[in-house]
Amino acid sequence: MAEQKSLSGLTPDQAKEFHEQWKITYTAFVGLAALAHILAIGGKPWF
Repeated sequence: MAEQKSLSGLTPDQAKEFHEQWKITYTAFVGLAALAHILAIGGKPWF
């Protein structure tokens, strides 16, 4: 029997592995964006 694949063509194990890496990358992106905003507000507040 062939492995079950999703619409993306990934197996469930591959999808889980991809999702774990995606969560780490997304969290790092949001953290860097938040830091950039804090630095921008600290350097030149607009209120």
